[in-house]
Amino acid sequence: MASSEIETLTQALARLPGLGPRSARRAVLHLIKRRETALEPLLKALGVVSETLATCSVCGNVDTTDPCGVCADPRRDGRSICVVEEVADLWALERSRLFPGKFHVLGGRLSALDGVRPEDLTIDSLIRRVEAGGIDEVVLAMNATLEGQTTAHYVAERIERFPVRVTQLAHGLPVGGELDYLDEGTLAQALRARRPLG
Repeated sequence: MASSEIETLTQALARLPGLGPRSARRAVLHLIKRRETALEPLLKALGVVSETLATCSVCGNVDTTDPCGVCADPRRDGRSICVVEEVADLWALERSRLFPGKFHVLGGRLSALDGVRPEDLTIDSLIRRVEAGGIDEVVLAMNATLEGQTTAHYVAERIERFPVRVTQLAHGLPVGGELDYLDEGTLAQALRARRPLG
């Protein structure tokens, strides 16, 4: 039987996404067995992040500097802003290395069932960024859920009075996807977004 301190660590890890009690126990045992090479570097890294963690005052990204590395990067195209629901979405798009512009994190999506209203998100600060000028395009990169699309439509309506192009990520067939395994909503969107071949 583990001590109460080790059990507390296991319970804390079990609350992380993707880890259940058994996976957390395995992770704790791994860290204990490799104290010098795994546990101590992890504790040091967690301490540094905990002390320096900041939310970017420009876009809402989470980083150890404010403004964040993306906003402070002079090579980024400041004329385009990609609007995402959460920081995880920003990080996913950054991993693709395909979007050269800047970002804006809303901090969620509109949801009447969950009581999330426009004032609960950072939509007003996005509007201020667009209003300040110098923006040519706003890319709405919301999830393909009912709430995500509702949020995208609401943001588009708020931006339509400004002279900027509002675009949205394409939705449809995934690369390597087989038609037989796709849901009707994905198929319908793919059909609506069809384009000429060649």
